[in-house]
Amino acid sequence: MKDTFTMDCPQPRLLDETHQGVIGTGMDRPDGPQKVSGTAPYTADNPTEGVAHGALVRATVTRGRVAGIDRASIANLPGVIDVITDPRMTRNPAQGMAGEAPVQPGDAVHYHGQPIALVVAETFEAARDAAQRLKVTYTTENAAVTPENGEHEVGEPDAAGDFQRAFDSAEVQLDREYTTPSQVSAAMEPHAAIAEWKGNEVTLRAAQQMVRFNKAELADTLGIDESQVRILSPFVGGGFGSKLGLGPEAAAACIASQKLGRPVRVVMPRQTVFDCVLRRSETKQRVRLGATKDGRLTAISHDDQVSNLDGEGFAEPTSQASQFLYGADGLSFTQTVARIAATPAGSVRAPGEAVGMLAFESAVDELAQELGMDPLELRLKNIPATHPLDGRPYSVRRLADCLTGGAERFGWKDRAVKREGDWLVGMGMASAARSNMLVKSAARVRLTGDRAVVETDMTDIGTGTYAILAQITAEMLGLPPAQVEVRLGDSDLPGASGSGGSFGANSAGSATFLAAKDLRGQIAERLGCAVDDLTLQDGRARGANREVALSELVEAELTAEATIEAGETAETHFSSGFGAHFAEVAVNEWTGEVRVRRMLGVMAMGRILNEKTARSQAIGGMVWGIGGALTEEMVNDSRDGHVVTRDLANYHVAAHADVPRDMQVVFLEERDDWANPIQTKGIGELGISGAGAAVLNAIAHATGVRIYDFPATPDKVIAALEAKG
Repeated sequence: MKDTFTMDCPQPRLLDETHQGVIGTGMDRPDGPQKVSGTAPYTADNPTEGVAHGALVRATVTRGRVAGIDRASIANLPGVIDVITDPRMTRNPAQGMAGEAPVQPGDAVHYHGQPIALVVAETFEAARDAAQRLKVTYTTENAAVTPENGEHEVGEPDAAGDFQRAFDSAEVQLDREYTTPSQVSAAMEPHAAIAEWKGNEVTLRAAQQMVRFNKAELADTLGIDESQVRILSPFVGGGFGSKLGLGPEAAAACIASQKLGRPVRVVMPRQTVFDCVLRRSETKQRVRLGATKDGRLTAISHDDQVSNLDGEGFAEPTSQASQFLYGADGLSFTQTVARIAATPAGSVRAPGEAVGMLAFESAVDELAQELGMDPLELRLKNIPATHPLDGRPYSVRRLADCLTGGAERFGWKDRAVKREGDWLVGMGMASAARSNMLVKSAARVRLTGDRAVVETDMTDIGTGTYAILAQITAEMLGLPPAQVEVRLGDSDLPGASGSGGSFGANSAGSATFLAAKDLRGQIAERLGCAVDDLTLQDGRARGANREVALSELVEAELTAEATIEAGETAETHFSSGFGAHFAEVAVNEWTGEVRVRRMLGVMAMGRILNEKTARSQAIGGMVWGIGGALTEEMVNDSRDGHVVTRDLANYHVAAHADVPRDMQVVFLEERDDWANPIQTKGIGELGISGAGAAVLNAIAHATGVRIYDFPATPDKVIAALEAKG
C-alpha cells in the first residue's frame, strides 16, 4: 500500500501513546560496531575487480581557458591509461536541492584549483603523479579574487516598519561591523566515487548526502534517463553540506568508466577537497540596533556581504535567524553578493546562523553593556509575540525557558570577572535559533511475522539515521529494535529528503512513521479491532479482547509505503528550534590564548527520538561553534585566489585540547504539533547557532575588549588588549 501525506494541520501525538518504550531512549547505533571496528564499507573501501584509478587535474590559473593539454608529457609514465577531458566533468558541484545550473562548461577556468581533466592509471599513485606532471597551457584573463575587488550585486531588502526612522530616533544606538573568514566542511571522509557501467546503465558508489537529488543530477550530467542510474551511499563519513550536490569526482568517475569500459575509482586527497569543494563564504556584516533606555528594541538591521562565482545562485543566508529572534518597530536586512574567482560557495553546516549569529548575538550583548543591563534580561525583554517580518504565529517556542533555565543551571547570577594569575575568567551567553524544515520524503516498511525492514534512500552521514528509523518502526509496530533492519543509501529505494538542513529526521522519520502507521491499520484489520484500540508491544498484538503473536498474525509479508511533503502549516505557522548557550572562558592577558573551561547548551527542539545521538549532534554543533569563534579560517592568496590553508594541519578545527570536559547539553521537553507527524525539529545545526557567540561574549566579559574580526585568534586578542591599554 502507498500513501501520500501533506503536512497541513497539527498532528496527534501517536508516539506518546504507543507502548514499546524505545522512542527517546539513548539506544546504541545499529551501525556502530561496523564503524568502530573499521568494517563499515565507506565508498573508497569497496573492493572492485578490475578498477582503474583516477586523479583530478586542477587549474593552476585564476581565470581563462585551457589552451592545450600535452598528453605526451606523461605518456611514458608506467601505469598511465588515459587523460580524459569532458565538459560534463568540469562543472561546478551544484547544491543537491537547489538544482542550480553549472557555470564552468567546456574549457573555461573560473577559479584556481578547478578540475579540468582526469588522469586514469592502474594505481592511485601513478594517477596522482601523472596528474601532477601533466603539462597544461592556458590563456588567462584578469579576475577579482577578493570581495573588495569583485562586482557587487545588492539584493532587495527584507523589511518591516521604518527601520531608519526607528534607528534615528532610538535613545540608544549601536552600529558595529564584523567579519568572518571562509570556512570548509572538512568532513572526515574525503570525497570519493566508484563508477561501473553494465550496458547503458551505471552504478555509482559515492559519498553523497542526498541520493534522490544526486540521481537526478547524475542523469542530467550524463544525458541519460534516471532509470539508468543507481547510486549507493550506505555509509558516508560526514558531509556538513559538502556532499549535498554531485561533485566532480562522481561525474569524472562515470565518464571515465564509460569510455574505458571498466570500473573507475576517484578519491580526492584532502588538498583537492579544500581546493574545489564548496566553501562557506566569508562575510562582512553590519549590525545596527536601536533601543529605549530601559532595553526595548526599536530598530534592528543586519546587513551582510558574501561572495560566490559569477552566475551561482547560492548566497550565505547570514541574517536568517536575526529576522525572527527578536522584535522591533523597524527591521531591515539587505544582502550584497560579491562576484569573485574563488572556490564556489555553498551550504556548510548551519548556513546563515553559523556565522550570522556570531555577529548578531555579539551585537546584542554589546548593546546590553551600553544599556547597563544584564544580557539575559535584554534578550528576555525582546522576545516577539509573532514573527517580526510577516506576523505568523510561532508554533511552539521555549526560548525564554531555555534562557532562564540555562542561566540558573550555569550559575549566571554569580558571574563576575575573576583573575587567576595571568588568566582572566569570564562568562558569556547567546540565544540559539534554527528554522525547522520538512522536505518531501518517502519510505517503505515491510513486516513479516515479528521482523520488519525499513527501506529508503535516506543517508546516514554520522547523524544516527540507522538508529532513529529503527526506533520509530520498533515503537510503532511493538518490536524490539534488534528485530528491525534499516536499509539506506540506495537510489532504487523510495526517495527521501537526504541529510542536510537538519531536516533528515523530520522528513525521513515522518515518512517511516506514516508507513508504519499504515501497517498498524492492516494489523488491526487482521486482528478484528479498531486501530485506535490496537496495542502492539514486544511482538504481540492486543485488541478486541484478543492477544496474538505477530509471528502468527502476520505470516505473509505486509508492506506499506508513505510519502510526506510540506503543506499549509509552513505558511500559517513558523516552526523553529530554539535554545541558549552559556560559556566560561579563561583568557591569558600576555599570550592572548583563550581556553573554554565549560559550556552549556539548553535546547528545545521538539521530540527527541534518540537521546544519545541527539546529544552527540548538539555537542558536535557546539564544538563547531568553538571552532568558528576561535580557530577556523580558510585563507586564500590575495594575488590569485588559491587556497593557502589546504589541509587539517593548516585549517584549524577545534581539537580535543580546545574543547572543555565540562560540556553539557540539556533538552527541554517539547512537542511541536505543527512541525510534522512525529513532532520533531532539527538538532545538529541548532547546536552551532549562537554557540560561538557565547564564547566571544565570554571573552569580552573577561577582558573588557571585543573582537570584531573573527575568529578571535591570540594575535587579535593581544592587539585588542594593547589598544585598551
